[in-house]
Amino acid sequence: MYLQRLTLRLGEGLGRMSDDWRARHVQYLRAAQQSDGGFAGREGGSDLYYTSFALRSLALLAELEGAVAARAAEFLKTRLAGQVAIVDFLSLIYGAFVLNLSSGLDVFARRPAGWRSGVAEALEQLRRADGGYAKTAEGQASSMYHSFLVVLCQQLLEQPTPQPQRLTDFVRSRQREDGGFVEMNVMKRSGTNPTAAAIGLLNIFSALDEETRAGTVAFLAEMQSDEGGLRANTRIPIADLLSTFTGLLTLADLGATTEIDLAAARRYVDSLQLPTGGFHGAAWDPGQDVEYTFYGLGAAALLAQRTSTQDSHG
Repeated sequence: MYLQRLTLRLGEGLGRMSDDWRARHVQYLRAAQQSDGGFAGREGGSDLYYTSFALRSLALLAELEGAVAARAAEFLKTRLAGQVAIVDFLSLIYGAFVLNLSSGLDVFARRPAGWRSGVAEALEQLRRADGGYAKTAEGQASSMYHSFLVVLCQQLLEQPTPQPQRLTDFVRSRQREDGGFVEMNVMKRSGTNPTAAAIGLLNIFSALDEETRAGTVAFLAEMQSDEGGLRANTRIPIADLLSTFTGLLTLADLGATTEIDLAAARRYVDSLQLPTGGFHGAAWDPGQDVEYTFYGLGAAALLAQRTSTQDSHG
């Protein structure tokens, strides 16, 4: 399962960091929990999206346990009823998954038999003629990112992806001449984040060929800015932590992290870390939140693993 492997992989990388480094981020995340057990963004109350990032971050740091976990489980249970967007639904499913993995708490223990297959059938209503999945039931265009989210949901629900060949054909149709991939078919300029989603899908279905790999590596290598981080696309001159994390992860999956300046990437990630824990989203970002903290932790984990690999071969 993709997300389980990713959680264990990033957790192993963070295990290489110092106790003080880890403690700062644990303290920041624990302090961000709201009175209802959920986590909020920079504005508003608790929601599923930010709660999922906070729980994933605590799981990576091996600190999703005790009262923090129990309160978060109660928050997720309050959100089981009603309709939510696919992004929020994945957040609910994955938040529950990491709680069960880390703390043994089962948010879905009282769900009726067959609920997993029912959810899978509902997700299939998002399927479009090109083989991808749309953002909403009303949407007509397939989205690379939401196609990736649907497949992750299917895996967490232990449900198969119907007609996977149609989906991989859809992914390949979104690759552009620069080697990267686009989010929507009307786009001509590739982006770091849809490229990461595309490679994630091709890897899940064992459909990645060498030509696609080489083109993707070349594209991502061009995305590193003078700051050291990776940009979202060629029109944006400034790096951000999300693109840096997804780009690093994709390069690592392709065995090509040496195609960028890793020391510069490490300096960039370190520069966005707050002394009291948490991460900014970019150099221009004055604030911080649990979502960008997850990206910062993930990027730091990948870079720590790469440093160890270099040391072992140096």
